[in-house]
Amino acid sequence: MAKNRKNQSAAIRFGPALKATFLCLLIAGSAVGYVWQKSQIYQLGKQMHDKETSLTRLKADNQKLEDQLADLRSVRMLDQRAANLGLAPALPMQVVRLPEPAFAPAERKNLPRQLAIREAEAATQ
Repeated sequence: MAKNRKNQSAAIRFGPALKATFLCLLIAGSAVGYVWQKSQIYQLGKQMHDKETSLTRLKADNQKLEDQLADLRSVRMLDQRAANLGLAPALPMQVVRLPEPAFAPAERKNLPRQLAIREAEAATQ
């Protein structure tokens, strides 16, 4: 004997519809996640490319500045700038040479002692 549809519970009638709805939401969510992930990969790739371009430009600028500094420090350039200012090398009679002072052991006794030594001597007295 055939069952009457009126006697079936509501859960049994809506079960296939709920399963289909859940499956559609799962597929749609996966598709949205896939598109979002691809968008993030594209944005990160673009940022990485921009950073690499910036790094290359900064390295080129740094190399140009190093070359300029080396040129400014060269003897030829320094002599040219000194001549423009009216400067000339010092004459031998204008150079004063000072002897290196000798450190005498007698002078060591006059140096202040360390605090720990002074405290140890004060404790023994």
